[in-house]
This record gives sequence, structure tokens and C-alpha cells, in this order.
Amino acid sequence: MTEHTPGLPATLAWRTDGDVGVLELARPEKHNALDNETVLGLERFFTSVPDGVRAVVLAAQGRNFCAGLDLTTMDHSGVFEGVLHSRMWHRVMSTIIDAPVPVFSVLKGAVIGGGLELASATHVRVAERSTFYALPEGQHGLFVGGGASVRVPRLIGAARMTDMMLTGRRYDAVEGERVGLSQYVVDDGTGLDRALELAHRAAANSPVTNYAILQVLPRTAEVAPHDAYLIESLVAGIASGSDEAKGRMRSFLDKEKAGRP
Repeated sequence: MTEHTPGLPATLAWRTDGDVGVLELARPEKHNALDNETVLGLERFFTSVPDGVRAVVLAAQGRNFCAGLDLTTMDHSGVFEGVLHSRMWHRVMSTIIDAPVPVFSVLKGAVIGGGLELASATHVRVAERSTFYALPEGQHGLFVGGGASVRVPRLIGAARMTDMMLTGRRYDAVEGERVGLSQYVVDDGTGLDRALELAHRAAANSPVTNYAILQVLPRTAEVAPHDAYLIESLVAGIASGSDEAKGRMRSFLDKEKAGRP
């Protein structure tokens, strides 16, 4: 059942499934193209994830995940306004990347332009077979502005993104999973169920461990190895020293002693 969440625009729908929340893009008549109201609504939501929610699934109504930026809503008044608009998107996508809980996305149909920028900000991506990826900005005299030039090359490499932008190349769901645009490919109509299954599995983890996975792994991948090893050691000590970790380990060892699976 869809629930009313104060502060969210009508273009976003929200409901819960136990301790997992489902946030849907709700502009199917516009192929879920992102206008400013929707983007800022995403920021409000991920800045203050509702209490009790331990994982979020980002899905979409209709046949397409997101056809990108709604160009009809852009402010074309000048270069500086374009810079500010891009920086707004950077700020909003960062609230998803840095969300305190794991974010799983369900991809289908068009995942193009700003839609790929949004998908690449989520932590785990489940693609239905109808999914196709594209970055058409190069053919429209534009350049990506929502963070794709940073995040997408880290998923698929700069050479593949260059090809997508220069030639308009598209990847289908299977190709996309192979190069790193998603972690899973599932049959059409089953993406939400699979994402919910994965999200519930992640929600059962220790919040300390999930926080470390989300916040530390991206950073240890970016810094020099000797710095990364120190960060890893510090976080490993914090995680293993938590009361929840000690309780989970005691439970595991008790089961081992009793010979239970």
C-alpha cells in the first residue's frame, strides 16, 4: 500500500515492506523523466530516511525506469544557471550514494542519460531484461551533468563510456551486467521481487557493518593502498567491537558447538 510521506512530491510514491522501504518514480506518462521537483524530492527523502527503514528499493512505475532529465523543465537562461543545475544534481545524487542504508534499484526499459546517472548512484542494481542503457547527450550537443562522468567510468571504464557518448551505443540488460552497469539480470516483471529479496537480506545485517560497507569500501578503493589498509583496520576494529557483532558471534559459536546449521 502506498503511504503518504510528508515533503515528497506527487511524482514520488512511498511504501514499506517490513523494514525495507520502496520509493517509486511516479511519472510513467513522462517515462519517469526527472524534473527539478522530483530530484529535490529524492534529496529530501534520502537526507531523512524514515525511522525503522534498514534498506531502500528505488523502483519506477510504468515500463521505463527513467528516460533522463526532463528537458522541458530546464532553465535555459544562461551558462551559470547550467552550472548551478548540474551542481544541484551532484548534491542530490550524493545523498543517495551516502545514504545511511543500502539502496537497491530496479531497472527496466529506458535507463538513459540522467536515468543512468540516478541508477549509478544506487548501491545494487537489478535489471530486468527489457532494460537498455544509453548516454545520448553527445548526439544532442550536451555533456553529462549529474555525475556520470565520475561514476559511470568507475563501473564500466572510461573507454566504454567514451564509446557510448561518441557513437550513441546502447547496452542491453545482459551486456550491461557483463560490463558492470548492473549486478543482476532477471526476467521482466520480476525485478521488484528480486530487489526486495536482496534488500531484506541486507537489512538483516548489522547496521554497523552495512554502514562500513557503504561508506568505507568506496573510499578504500580510491586512496593509496597503505592508507586503505589503515582505514580497513580501524573500521574492522570498530565493527568487531560493537555489542551487536559480539552477540552475533556468540550466537554463531553456540550453534557451531551444538552442531546446528
